[in-house]
Amino acid sequence: MTLLADLLSTVFERRYRQPLRRKQANRPLDELANDLVGSAGETSGLAIAQDILSGFDELEDQDKIAFFHKIATALSIDPAKVREALDDYEKDPSKTSYRNFMSAAEPRRQELFRRLNRVPGATGTLVQMRADLLRLRDQKPELEALDLDLRHLFSSWFNRGFLVLRPINWESPAHILEKIIAYEAVHAIDSWDDLRRRLEPADRRCFAFFHPSMPDEPLIFVEVALTKGIPDSVQVLLAEDRAAMPAEDADTAVFYSISNCQSGLASISFGNSLIKQVATDLSGELPGLKTFVTLSPIPGFTRWLKKEGHEWDSRATNEMKSDAAYYLLNAKTSKGLPVDPVARFHLGNGAIVHAVHADADISDKGRAQSSGTMVNYLYDLPRVAQNHENFATTQEVVASDQVRSLARSSALSQTRKGSSNG
Repeated sequence: MTLLADLLSTVFERRYRQPLRRKQANRPLDELANDLVGSAGETSGLAIAQDILSGFDELEDQDKIAFFHKIATALSIDPAKVREALDDYEKDPSKTSYRNFMSAAEPRRQELFRRLNRVPGATGTLVQMRADLLRLRDQKPELEALDLDLRHLFSSWFNRGFLVLRPINWESPAHILEKIIAYEAVHAIDSWDDLRRRLEPADRRCFAFFHPSMPDEPLIFVEVALTKGIPDSVQVLLAEDRAAMPAEDADTAVFYSISNCQSGLASISFGNSLIKQVATDLSGELPGLKTFVTLSPIPGFTRWLKKEGHEWDSRATNEMKSDAAYYLLNAKTSKGLPVDPVARFHLGNGAIVHAVHADADISDKGRAQSSGTMVNYLYDLPRVAQNHENFATTQEVVASDQVRSLARSSALSQTRKGSSNG
């Protein structure tokens, strides 16, 4: 039934999605935005919304910035009305006074985006609109607030209940496969043959989240290798001449690449749900799978080493492993979270730092961002929820004894101890 609903949703969206044509090309988009927010009729509102969406797509960057600025200021909240409504609610906390406060406290531009989203196929256009906003906002306070409005709406529109998990394989439609190649952000896919090696063998899997309003656009996808034991090198996983094995023989599922596909959905988290859902589905399909790990890059490591005044030696593999372990456990932001973004992601999902490997990614990118080191984050499914809660509460980095021992042996650890004693 879930598959049938998914297919019907996709067919419906494609059948009734109309091309956007601008009918009032002589009118500024901010005027149309005011009209749309004030319109009462749904039919007239749809026509105005189509005009705004198609008109925005035709704008140059400077005109997009001007449009964002106008709706951010003209359709913002009125602080005086918010204070007045809050005073009324404090004096008489009734349904009416609360409704009035909610109405005053919500910027009218949120209603603008809701009405724009009534146009068939508009959700993807609004995601692209936010991508433009993120690219052009230049830290202007009014545009930062506008972005928060879009994030608030997208968090609801793209919550887990609306997302559809689909397997991606070599038989998937070509236009989807092309996007997997284009959106791969961790280990570049160099050719169709390279993609085939990642999708066709029985011991390789790929899964993506889709939204019914964007059926041809993956939101995020994960590539999975089924292996015996935990791998210590991505070169081994991606080797052209590797021998595939039956999926039933695997005891480990390795999440070796997770790519967000839509820049307009930045800060809207899907990865947590994706990994847990894929792990659950795979364990149901293949009971022999006992271990679920990542093989992840450490993208901030080299930059952090240089900031700390340390240079790395490609021959010193043991030292590099211990320094990377120290970095993962101890390098923190001003808010007490790990500096490394991939570490924040997986630890926040409830994983633990399981093992660190030197010379695990010897590509140019791997050398540049993490001195060739990689890390396994372990997803112990029965403990993931508790680990997530502990990390959210204490921000403590949970790691295996092996990783903790490596971190203690790092010269960085000794330097810090010496500084403390001094």
